[in-house]
Amino acid sequence: MNSLRIFSLIGLVLYFAALLLAVLREKKNRTVLDYFFAGQSLPYWALSITFIASWWGAGSALSTADLAYDDGLGAFWYYGVPVLIATFLMMLCAKGIRRVGYLTQGRMMQARYSSVTAKFLSLLVLIFMVFNAASQMVGIGDFFGTYLGLPYEAAVLAGTLIVLIYSMFGGFRGVVLTDIIQFVLLLISAVVVFAVGFSNAGGMSGIRDAAQAAGKTAFLDMGAGASKYSVYVITFGCSWMIQANIWQRISAARSDSDAKKMTAMSFFAFIPLYLIVVLTGMAGLSLYPSLPQGGVVTAIVMDFMPPLLGAIVFIGISAAIMSTMDSLINTASMTLILDLLPPAPDEERQMARSRFATLGVTAVALVISMGIRSILQISWMASDIITTGVFVPLLMGFFWKRGNTYGAIASIVTGFAYCIYNFLIFVGLPLPSFWEAQSAQQVVLGVALSFVVYVCVSLFTPPETEKAQNFMSLAGYSRKAHKQENNV
Repeated sequence: MNSLRIFSLIGLVLYFAALLLAVLREKKNRTVLDYFFAGQSLPYWALSITFIASWWGAGSALSTADLAYDDGLGAFWYYGVPVLIATFLMMLCAKGIRRVGYLTQGRMMQARYSSVTAKFLSLLVLIFMVFNAASQMVGIGDFFGTYLGLPYEAAVLAGTLIVLIYSMFGGFRGVVLTDIIQFVLLLISAVVVFAVGFSNAGGMSGIRDAAQAAGKTAFLDMGAGASKYSVYVITFGCSWMIQANIWQRISAARSDSDAKKMTAMSFFAFIPLYLIVVLTGMAGLSLYPSLPQGGVVTAIVMDFMPPLLGAIVFIGISAAIMSTMDSLINTASMTLILDLLPPAPDEERQMARSRFATLGVTAVALVISMGIRSILQISWMASDIITTGVFVPLLMGFFWKRGNTYGAIASIVTGFAYCIYNFLIFVGLPLPSFWEAQSAQQVVLGVALSFVVYVCVSLFTPPETEKAQNFMSLAGYSRKAHKQENNV
């Protein structure tokens, strides 16, 4: 154990030094377009890797494996299915998102509706990003704490400080560069942990025997998790499909075609990656009589690997968590600077603000991670807000010409109020409700309520036909745009 911790600490220091050196050697960020979009100069394969890395975080690397220990192949529905649904929908919409020419969701909504709508929507996006960044901090705290024997608070601070330093200096280009390095490390680690765990578990026959001994008759049935995790499929799928850090990558693509290639490449990569994690967790059932403290992945590394190999895996899993955290922090800062705050008088001051925003966002997320030590709880709260408050007006703005500013604002306010109401029920206030807390019914009801309000208010208030037509023509989702394409 001591050798493992020593090797891991040495590896962590070298890893941080390598990331910092890579970021500092990169071209300097001279404009906000550089800082948040790398000047729209990156190839699609690099953006695809950072897309994958940004969604391959603490939930993917740790939580999914632990759920698979109990639920077997059905745990694929927890993260794997929502990710595939969201990525497939993005693949269909990528060209339209890239075509409109507005780099952020806030600016898109300002062009489609109004500045007030954009502010409301951007505020919810910011909350979502900050809470999700906090969930990754919880992941790094639990992982570092178990692996290195650190107190939770010290572990969170250590992991977050590494991400903060290279994110502040490197901006989005630095995030992409470090994500490529991190992706290679996490891929190696995931495969190594899977191979070691699967081999020691006796392969699929050993896992099958362990499941039978434990009375888990549906352990090898992937469909068994559909009903249990339906709430996450709906909530995570809807919220991730409109996740601003992925739209940021679509906007950063060189062309419409690159934007679609980036999402397609990511879609096909996610399938084996999530299956590897699920199978690793399933192998744990054959290795341990109960879920080990610190999780299946950490236990396999500590119990079945030599110290040096274990240290390499430690760095790889750390990379998985950090690559998600840096993406969320960068996008939250982008939303704050470009969509919520007034612009600075010159580019130099705007750049300074961007770095301070990165620091501020990190600090707020850090406070949240200290108070709520549950990845699942924080992720749920964040996804609930974005699903019921943002999903309907954002997507309908691309496809329904009759939707207007009044409908969008009413929908956002209604969805957010619904989230707050459910949060008050969750914390113990005796408020009336006919739906089960944190259930698929709650999510579907919230989205339906947001949709009905959006449609009804839009129909009973004056249309904004010209503004809507112009925006939808840019995206290519109007009859006028289709006629122009056909003529060409």
